[in-house]
Formats: sequence, C-alpha cells, structure tokens
Amino acid sequence: MHNATAGPAFEGEFRIEEDRPSRATAMLVLYGEADLHSAPELRQRLRSTIDDGATNVVVDLSETAFLDSTSLGVLLGGMRRLREHDGQIRLVVSRPDIRRIFEITLLDRIFPLHETREQALAASADGVV
Repeated sequence: MHNATAGPAFEGEFRIEEDRPSRATAMLVLYGEADLHSAPELRQRLRSTIDDGATNVVVDLSETAFLDSTSLGVLLGGMRRLREHDGQIRLVVSRPDIRRIFEITLLDRIFPLHETREQALAASADGVV
C-alpha cells in the first residue's frame, strides 16, 4: 500500500478539490502541476462532474503551479461537452504566468477568465458569457 506521507512531498503534487454551490454549478480547484501525468484525473473529474448534472463548471487554477498543453486539451474537451448542454467552463486564473499561457495560445478568447472564484461564480449565476 502506498503511504502518501512516506515519500517526500513536493510542491507540484496534483490534486483536485470539488465544491458544489448548486446542482448545476461545480467548482474544481486544481493544486500542483496539471500536466501529462495528471490530465487523465482531470478528464475523469470533469466527465463525472458534467455527468452528475453540472452545466456551469468553474475551474480554479489559482493554486496550479504548471499547466501544459495536455491539460489545456482536457479543458477544451470539457468545454465542448458542456456547450452541447448549453453549459460553460469558467476559469479562475489569478497567476500572471498561467494567464499568459491562455493569452499566447489565444484560449483567453475561448474561456472566460476571472481573477477570483467569486467573480466566476457570479458570472455563472448571471448567465454571463
């Protein structure tokens, strides 16, 4: 059995915490490095959240140390699935280095980017695109 405390912890350790402010709205907070190795977990969590009835998903990247193209692809796939159900993914991107990734790839034109969770949740509640 793997003991998470046995090995050295590193800042980039990936995990996802979920909060459901309402049946239709879910917030996923990503911690650590969202990369090739963590992308399957992110994909599965997005799928299960959408399958569970969420049409507004807020993904908080404030605690994300690194984001690669694989994870960007997972977020795009989630966006496509949600749009089929008139839903939306909103991103909380408070770190300038992570925001820059969205600007360079022009994905800031696809995803609504917010500075805080409160802004993203308010926009979800208002139905603002």
